[in-house]
Amino acid sequence: MAKQLLTHAQIQQYHTDGYLIVRGFYDNEEVSKLYRIALDDAMISKHAINVNDSTGKRSKLSLWYKPGDDVYGLLTRGKTLVGSVDQLLDRQPGDNDHSVCHYHSKLMQKEPRVGGAWEWHQDYGYWYKNEFLYPEQLMSVMIAITDANVENGCLQVIKGSHKMGRVEHGFSGEQVGASQRYVDLALKTMEHVFVELNAGDALFFHSNILHRSEANLSDHARWSLISCYNRSTNIGYHESSASASSITPIDIVPDEALLTWDAAGLTESEADFLSKEADVSLK
Repeated sequence: MAKQLLTHAQIQQYHTDGYLIVRGFYDNEEVSKLYRIALDDAMISKHAINVNDSTGKRSKLSLWYKPGDDVYGLLTRGKTLVGSVDQLLDRQPGDNDHSVCHYHSKLMQKEPRVGGAWEWHQDYGYWYKNEFLYPEQLMSVMIAITDANVENGCLQVIKGSHKMGRVEHGFSGEQVGASQRYVDLALKTMEHVFVELNAGDALFFHSNILHRSEANLSDHARWSLISCYNRSTNIGYHESSASASSITPIDIVPDEALLTWDAAGLTESEADFLSKEADVSLK
């Protein structure tokens, strides 16, 4: 079945809740190809960065800036995915239907029994320090590569917390987390949601929604691909040259490219990885 752009009701739900789940955005064949390639991807392994939580448990992530003709890039650049992001991002004068840009993507790997937690945070809590001025023009899309549930540390959100605006962030272990005082206040009045996903589901979430995840204490891995998007007119004034893709409009590909094009894993020269020496806490 062909993928569909978002309905008016879905767009309204995203702006009200700060997140939106679209079930079955990718079918079994598509997500199986993605997982199969990711498991054997030498570049993913080479550039994986370990991030410890406050208890010392470890999660792995690989982050890159430029979306290419690899399997991840074809997914990230897919016509319906990019079109859906375009429906949700705020517009400023000068924006048009071709102004959606790829900020970065990351493959998140929470392995059984060892995958660590992520503290409560807002993505814009990090990206603010890169001097992007408009949080409404930044968002993320998580694609579940494997099932995500409470047992293996699925994402949690505070529903509607994006309307609070950015809150202060500070270090917690090796991570940067949101002010616990504001998290506690938000939890007094807003709903705490465990976002359980099946492989192939897509989660669209606002750059200011408070979210976290627990450690993976199950016997099953939790893998996901998170792609972050920006408008070309929303310049990160303190961004490194490595993320020029954040203001470069995406070269959109047909949805079927993910399956029909001869795509494999990432390459060293094209992907433009975040180095292991970089400050992951601000990414």
